[in-house]
Amino acid sequence: MQRLQAYQYELRPNGQQERQMRRFAGSCRVVFNEALALQMKRHEQGEKKLGYAGLCKLLTEWRNGAPLPSGRTAPWLADAPVHPLQQKLKDLERAYTNFFAKQTDFPRFKKKGQHDSLRYPDPKQIRLDQNNSRLFLPKLGWLRYRNSREALGTVKNVTVSQFRGKWFVSIQTEREVEQPIPQGGVVGIDMGVARFATLSDGMFYAPLHSFKRHETALRKAQQVLSRKQKFSNNWKKAKARVQRIHARIGNARRDYLHKTSTAISQNHAMVCIEDLQVRNMSKSAAGTTEAPGQNVRAKSGLNKSILDQGWFEFRRQLDYKLAWNGGWLAAVPPQNTSRTCPACGHVSADNRQMQARFECVACGFEENADLVGAINVLRRGEAMFASEGQDTVDASTGYASTARIACQVSDAIGSPAAGTHRSDSGAAQCRA
Repeated sequence: MQRLQAYQYELRPNGQQERQMRRFAGSCRVVFNEALALQMKRHEQGEKKLGYAGLCKLLTEWRNGAPLPSGRTAPWLADAPVHPLQQKLKDLERAYTNFFAKQTDFPRFKKKGQHDSLRYPDPKQIRLDQNNSRLFLPKLGWLRYRNSREALGTVKNVTVSQFRGKWFVSIQTEREVEQPIPQGGVVGIDMGVARFATLSDGMFYAPLHSFKRHETALRKAQQVLSRKQKFSNNWKKAKARVQRIHARIGNARRDYLHKTSTAISQNHAMVCIEDLQVRNMSKSAAGTTEAPGQNVRAKSGLNKSILDQGWFEFRRQLDYKLAWNGGWLAAVPPQNTSRTCPACGHVSADNRQMQARFECVACGFEENADLVGAINVLRRGEAMFASEGQDTVDASTGYASTARIACQVSDAIGSPAAGTHRSDSGAAQCRA
């Protein structure tokens, strides 16, 4: 099977190369914003939007000195490599396609300093010298990078991006690998705030709370930044400090998610997870002036905790890592997973009167609420897999087998041999 994999490295450019990358990223940003403004103007005038081919023709005219939709001219666009500029037009076309498919919001204008990047799609123009830890890119020359691991396979494309004041390169490769054989059984996962991930076999991973750990330092650094004169040398130093804290938060979160998702994907052939709409779950509850929201402070803290966990990124990593290991990821409807009794199938909001404890009002079954949710997620995933692609499964069916699973888990947790241990990251506690 063919495997596409990206390897990211930190670049070590000299001063001239760093200035060139900033210029080229700025050119890409201008092309994207001008093309978006043109599409919006055509829509207001009742005209059809231009396709990728039409935008590329306009790009050639802009590089030759023709006026942009904003009225100004930008002959300096000719100094930038043409392929990264064309890739920004492809990104805009993809953004429009996703918007009309109701997958994302309407495309927004790009701001300077936020997600600056340029992508080289032609592997013929790219040369990778891993022995000397350097990379050749058009109009940038040989760039040195920190060669932390070997990039396996044939280079397909290269993306250069700036993140928190540093430049990185992502090299996507393609190689042939043997069809993997999945290892392990089936497991259900319930996502939460008090417990990051609870598995249906009784194991759970404690949350890292990366943002919460650095929140005080970040607040103080932002206060210092707000008191500096904008664009002064002291302001730049204070801004760099804020960026370093943000980078530390993001790096710790990604490291934890990668370790957790790798451990789960390598030990299970099929993982069932809730199909959570994280964006809707983390919406603000402030409301409007005419209809103000309720419990705004509590909802704001919950939103911050949800976003700090990185649920969607965890699901994305599980998806491709399970595919690499020959496994499957099943996303099941999340309705009533924490209200359904795994022993008798009774569905009621009264079953979970406490956040951490589940007690069935019909049969008296008691267990940790997150563990009950994971068992119900596992049951729905097995039912969906057995129904050969049916979209929905009745919440009250199939509970006979999970009653046996629940009893086994309950016995295992209540046994004297139960204990705790720490995961690879040192932050997750598991019970088995």
